[in-house]
Amino acid sequence: MAKLTLDGVDVMGERLANEVLDVIQEKPNLSKISFVAHSVGGLVARYAIGKLYRPPKEEVKDDISGNECKEEPRATIGGLEAINFITVATPHLGSRGNKQVPFLFGVTAFEKAASYVIHWIFRRTGRHLFLTDDDEEKPQLQPPLLKRMLEDYEECYFMSALRLFKRRVLYANVGYDHIVGWRTSSIRRESELPKWGESLNEKYPHIVYEEHCKACDSEQYETISTEDDGSSDKLEEELVRGLSRVSWEKVDVSFHNSRLRFAAHSVIQVKDEFMHTEGADVIQHLIDHFHT
Repeated sequence: MAKLTLDGVDVMGERLANEVLDVIQEKPNLSKISFVAHSVGGLVARYAIGKLYRPPKEEVKDDISGNECKEEPRATIGGLEAINFITVATPHLGSRGNKQVPFLFGVTAFEKAASYVIHWIFRRTGRHLFLTDDDEEKPQLQPPLLKRMLEDYEECYFMSALRLFKRRVLYANVGYDHIVGWRTSSIRRESELPKWGESLNEKYPHIVYEEHCKACDSEQYETISTEDDGSSDKLEEELVRGLSRVSWEKVDVSFHNSRLRFAAHSVIQVKDEFMHTEGADVIQHLIDHFHT
């Protein structure tokens, strides 16, 4: 089963969408839906909601006077009201930029080499993460999948679906996550990474920064672009801009003082109940702020 994670974000997203529809069919009393996803699962979830999005349909009803009136029901995710979309250490900007995969030590030569060989190890999923999948459908070239997911593309309503959720929340490791870098998991440029210090609350000792980011319009894009320090490439900038068209709540996490800090990618989601208990406060924070 582990090899299924190499099938590609799109194939996994289709699979997840079908599984969600099966659950909805089995439980007809469901009325709301939320997603909580870790690592590449966040991208899979973004793809799945694009498939599950149901646009509002215009219905005709009779009013009291007997005249026909038009009513437009709200859009849904698989027929359900969209509530929370939460990702934890997800590479939303991909993995190809500088320090986006920290175990490559920020060495440019390593990072460039990884983009050429990643598909040998992680197959289609690796190509999607490193945005090298634009030639998959030769001879008809198309943008990389992560760029396509910035729009409503063909029959997938990626951005309409993301916009539909009442809350979109990002949990990101500020350091020691050797799989997913801070910029890509928090959808920020290098110049936008905040200064953080001690924990904000005794109840959540590993939460070090929280930020509510409003949706940016095109004029804000231009202003931000001129202030960018040039550390991100063109594709990464497009991904930041595209995903910033919706609002995000950003929660930054630090395990710098943890004995398991080098396993931050797993600790942040308590992958193992016994080994990763230090991340329990992050999960509690998620639960306490879960909107229903």
